[in-house]
Amino acid sequence: MKDQPDHAISARGNKFRQRDVTAKGEPRATVALRDPTTLWFNTGTLCNIACTHCYIESSPTNDRLEYLSLAEVGDFLDQLGQRRWGVREIGFTGGEPFMNPDMIAMAEAALARGYEVLILTNAMQPMMRPRVQDGLKRLNAAYPAKLTLRISLDHYGEAQHDEERGAGSYGKTLDGMDWLRDQGIAMAVAGRTMWGETEAEARAGFARLFAMRHYPIEAGDPSACVLFPEMDETADVPEITTACWDILGKSPDSVMCASSRMVVKRRGAERPAVLACTLLPYDAEFELGATLEEAEGDVALNHPHCAKFCVLGGASCSG
Repeated sequence: MKDQPDHAISARGNKFRQRDVTAKGEPRATVALRDPTTLWFNTGTLCNIACTHCYIESSPTNDRLEYLSLAEVGDFLDQLGQRRWGVREIGFTGGEPFMNPDMIAMAEAALARGYEVLILTNAMQPMMRPRVQDGLKRLNAAYPAKLTLRISLDHYGEAQHDEERGAGSYGKTLDGMDWLRDQGIAMAVAGRTMWGETEAEARAGFARLFAMRHYPIEAGDPSACVLFPEMDETADVPEITTACWDILGKSPDSVMCASSRMVVKRRGAERPAVLACTLLPYDAEFELGATLEEAEGDVALNHPHCAKFCVLGGASCSG
């Protein structure tokens, strides 16, 4: 596989080496783009902070993915109409999206075409600049119930969150969430399950925080309070074969690449590219082309993340 750390590749042994077959020679599972509901845009990998375990390695110096421009986003929105994908939601991720100078304009372009917009942010200083605040207030007023910000709040506790994102980051994020609450801008939260808690314990902790600060977020709703496990590319996970769907009683349509794609712009590239998955921004094997039409092909589940996060979810398909 391309663009993968040597330690990750060596830890997999012979697994995830060939696109079409597993290490045992069995046919590898693939996923078709059945019902596209979300088109993601990575606005750039630059971020105002450097987290300890960032899957995309965002930081104040990482520009491996450049800023997307309003014109580039507009081109893909045009393609959505031409291809008739039926997408409901446009998602913006990073890096920190509000570092991109076109972020408000890109969100407005999507909202003006009738899409719901989801922006992933740490709700810190880039979001709190007066120009950005004015833009968010204006968009929320012009497109009610269409804009949601998903806040990266790793844990409901200050010590755990700051362990991941740096001293003082918890308080700054809550300040941003307080401002969003006061403006009536819809929020969701993305946390992590890194501290030995059960999911029920984590959700209970978030529920207490949300109640204390009067955040209108339902901690028990997995779409409003998303809890991500740690992503370890060296983990020993089974490869997914075509037989696994029946063994697991799971449909390929339930996997993320059946319903979404992500647009990125690599440093130095002439134009953006479309990827199969938001979790694999640097793996060349999951780059599908430069247009949405080219990105309509099947995706081979040839990465540990495909197995651990998208198919198995803790199950096993060994027959």
